[in-house]
Amino acid sequence: MSPIFPGTVSSSGQPATLGANSTHPATLGVMGGGQLGRMFVQAAQRLGYFTAVLDPDPQSPAGLVSHHHVQADYADAQGLARLAELSDAITTEFENVPAHALQTLATTRPVAPGAACVAIAQNRAQEKAHFTACASVSGVTCAPYAIIETAEQLHAVPADLLPGILKTTRMGYDGKGQARVKNTAELAAAWADLKSVPCVLEKLMPLKAECSVIVARGWDGRMVSFAPQRNVHVDGILAVTHAYEENMPSRQALRALYATKSIASHIDYVGVLCVEFFIVDDGSEHGGLIVNEMAPRPHNSGHYTMDACDASQFDLQVHAMAGLPLPQPRQHSPAIMLNLLGDVWFDAQGRSRTPDWQAVLGLPGTHLHLYGKLDARLGRKMGHLNITGADVASVKAVARQAAELLGLPGLDAL
Repeated sequence: MSPIFPGTVSSSGQPATLGANSTHPATLGVMGGGQLGRMFVQAAQRLGYFTAVLDPDPQSPAGLVSHHHVQADYADAQGLARLAELSDAITTEFENVPAHALQTLATTRPVAPGAACVAIAQNRAQEKAHFTACASVSGVTCAPYAIIETAEQLHAVPADLLPGILKTTRMGYDGKGQARVKNTAELAAAWADLKSVPCVLEKLMPLKAECSVIVARGWDGRMVSFAPQRNVHVDGILAVTHAYEENMPSRQALRALYATKSIASHIDYVGVLCVEFFIVDDGSEHGGLIVNEMAPRPHNSGHYTMDACDASQFDLQVHAMAGLPLPQPRQHSPAIMLNLLGDVWFDAQGRSRTPDWQAVLGLPGTHLHLYGKLDARLGRKMGHLNITGADVASVKAVARQAAELLGLPGLDAL
């Protein structure tokens, strides 16, 4: 596609009025108004683009800061038509936007990532089939698994897949829609608890650590990447990201990066893609890699790039969808990212409180990012805190202090 450059204005020198036969300001659209959409909008606006958000929530974080907010359901025909009218190119901020809606938008506007790529990420069975197809090139495959859609398939599950993790094929994230099972009886009970919807049973592997890789791929196939980051989850939700050279063995990091690029290239992906990996204890000095899942968008584990790199994952999302050159990002500081859930706004007795931001922001190298959400709830993603510094030791020390001040989980990972 031809590049979409920012800064288009009318002959009067002011932004033109949108409408038929008018030259409107270059506008980038996004499906979804959550925090990822908000950070995308802010990155696009820094480059001079206008932005448009489609989200049904009148108080959506991205809608509140965008030039245009189309308040409509993701499958609403009139809403999609309005977003297409406003936008020169369109992306998505989360993978559960209906793929058919992206397909509809793509009939008139460039859409990145495309509907077919997003559809793979929406279905764990398709996702695992994709990873398996890439394994011959990437050298990294997923954990052994079985598809369970019928009672017959449930009873035919091989014994060597247990103990395992049962996951719904669709709509599961942040630990939702899944259950650990030790035997066939627990498996049957868990499937019933999940309303007998299509599921994937994954063999439980000897997990040593977790990591992720973020790449950006352009319309021309050019790809750039960030170094792999090591992640710590608590109750299925990302708590801490370590982003510095010593965070994992170099040989392991190279394998993860190569596998991620293969996964993106295999489906001709355009945009920012995150692939998450399990690191298992297989006896090798660099540890075995197992691909877990992919996110067709910027990812929580890449939030450190906003303060530790000369181009963030959101900057690359803008460049990729608009057809601009993709710069290879450079990380200039070691970093740790701490995820801030709504729990931080409550004390041990469940009473609401204001976090001690004065103490936290008094620590060197702290960068607070709050998402503009108007009410805090337990488990709700409210923001993140990036810590950067001159060396890894100082970054870890400040991260420990900040985590203690905020009462965050995962302290043993720091």
